[in-house]
Amino acid sequence: MTADNPLSDRLDDDDYPAYTMGRAAEMLGTTPGFLRAIGEARLITPLRSPGGHRRYSRYQLRIAARARELVDQGMPVEAACRIVILEDQLEEAQRINEEFRRAAAEQHNGSQ
Repeated sequence: MTADNPLSDRLDDDDYPAYTMGRAAEMLGTTPGFLRAIGEARLITPLRSPGGHRRYSRYQLRIAARARELVDQGMPVEAACRIVILEDQLEEAQRINEEFRRAAAEQHNGSQ
């Protein structure tokens, strides 16, 4: 995770191969311009192919699809991107909390 791209560290090996900008836009039912706009809003940073072409992972497409839903509801791109980032961070915090609680319960049950 970086300040410029808070979701950049969420790319797993199973996210490859990534999709070209045109194919990604087609899959989202949008235009490459929308992908550029959410990139400018620092929601996602496209991967680069060896030839320097933008590529998007499945994870990035899921994030972009959520932003697209909010934009379609009339929300500005910047605001939609901020909301998606916060939602993603909340989900991650909830996952970590659940793992901690599960481990604590197992430790408690094992010590009795």
